[in-house]
Amino acid sequence: MAGAAKDQLCQRLLDAVDHGKSNTPEYHYYPQNWFEPYLERRRRCGFGLYATLGIGRDDKAKREAQARRNFQLFDAPVGLFITMDRRLETGSFMDCGMFIQSVMLAARGQGLHTCPQAAFAWYHSIIRDELKLDENSLLLCGIALGYEDMQAPENGFITERESAENFTTFHGV
Repeated sequence: MAGAAKDQLCQRLLDAVDHGKSNTPEYHYYPQNWFEPYLERRRRCGFGLYATLGIGRDDKAKREAQARRNFQLFDAPVGLFITMDRRLETGSFMDCGMFIQSVMLAARGQGLHTCPQAAFAWYHSIIRDELKLDENSLLLCGIALGYEDMQAPENGFITERESAENFTTFHGV
């Protein structure tokens, strides 16, 4: 989605955000109750990003303004929306994840950058209406697609990574 169609969808999304009109997501992206070590990792990532952007923990207005940027696709010229047939089973989420990664890698191969976005899951009804999706289409995520803004501070933020030893077991080595 690009051009006027993208702009129209973004405006509808922003209007819904501004008026508190989100939906319940059609699937749970995040755990209903965070637990360790994921809670601490999520916090470190969020605190680090906002620190990089110069947004204080108690600055609600700036935090909300940053969150709104999701629905402008972070100013990318193209927005992709990934769906799958909701009649498929859990394994299809893995297939779609591999597809999404392949799209992102292909974009890098063409000199483009991407940002996968789960935030759209809470506004699936607007996207469903705008894109004329049928009832069997489950919105998984959006992807902002464009060229990296090298001046944007968030593009310099690198999240911490767990070492392979912390999440793998090697047998027979």
